[in-house]
Amino acid sequence: MTKQEQQLTELLSPTVTAAGFDLWGIELLRAGRHTTLRLYIDHSDGITVENCALVSREVSAIMDVEDPIPTEYTLEVSSPGLARPLFTEAHFAQAVGQQIEVKLTIAQDNRRKFKGMLQAIDADMLVMEVDGKPYRLLMDNIDKANVVPVF
Repeated sequence: MTKQEQQLTELLSPTVTAAGFDLWGIELLRAGRHTTLRLYIDHSDGITVENCALVSREVSAIMDVEDPIPTEYTLEVSSPGLARPLFTEAHFAQAVGQQIEVKLTIAQDNRRKFKGMLQAIDADMLVMEVDGKPYRLLMDNIDKANVVPVF
């Protein structure tokens, strides 16, 4: 998580919690001059479109007042879904025993993408089995990770 994403999480988490939801994670995506702020919200009863609209209105009000993103941006609010992104150590702990995809910031063993079974978390390392081989990936080197849905 970038420093700005961490600051946005700290700013917006109380608002999302007050609306009755958990802030699963934040992505700040930049593509040229276009920026997207994507919030993932969760609830034990699931997430509806109305829930996303409510949180969007509440977050928009805070963003208008605080103005933490100086450029124009698009706000998106959604459920983490079946292919839920993994942001925190707690998210990874919940995914132990499941298939996950991981993209690293810096290549390890000449590759940046790993897809396999998350076996454990050992200190600051993910222990995965990928193509029948064990891998230990440093959590600080993870750019993106998500659960691979099984149908």
